[in-house]
Amino acid sequence: MGVEKKELSIEPQQALLARTTDAAQDPQGFARKVVNWARKFSLFQYPFVTACCGMEYMSVMASHYDPARFGAEIPRFSPRQADLLFVVGTISHKLAPVLRKIYDQMPEPKWVVAFGSCASCGGPYDNYATVQGIDHLLPVSVYIAGCPPRPEQVLDALVMLQNKIEGEGKRVWEGPADIQPAPPEDKL
Repeated sequence: MGVEKKELSIEPQQALLARTTDAAQDPQGFARKVVNWARKFSLFQYPFVTACCGMEYMSVMASHYDPARFGAEIPRFSPRQADLLFVVGTISHKLAPVLRKIYDQMPEPKWVVAFGSCASCGGPYDNYATVQGIDHLLPVSVYIAGCPPRPEQVLDALVMLQNKIEGEGKRVWEGPADIQPAPPEDKL
């Protein structure tokens, strides 16, 4: 009936001390970590829904899956108020300049999620009219596989994106050389 005495560990205090010394030694790095932590839990999404994956997107936004737990609760329907672009569904070549213009209107930093197999690789549409993956148009942060993807996969992708946001320093994307800036409005 002997009760074991557990000694209190001082590891949490040492960890806190280490964090404060890191902040004193590298204040810019500490500030970047704080800002990335805040960005991680305040994702304002812009849903660009074009096809049947939209039904699955709507089910993810319902109360059963509750993306508010991950800081991605409120969809914004203006690209100037969003930092996360959900490309949901098939993108045709005729629609590609519109998608690129929306992406260009979003403020920095911005992230893109390819939702479903049509957005990721063209899906079952292997023809001249369909863009075979939006990575030909935009830098994609996270791909969600499936036709349509399950809501659990979407939540996993949000967690992956949050981990990516938290760990990033200076965000630089060096994509394929064939991606050009959007043409002026008069040439669209």
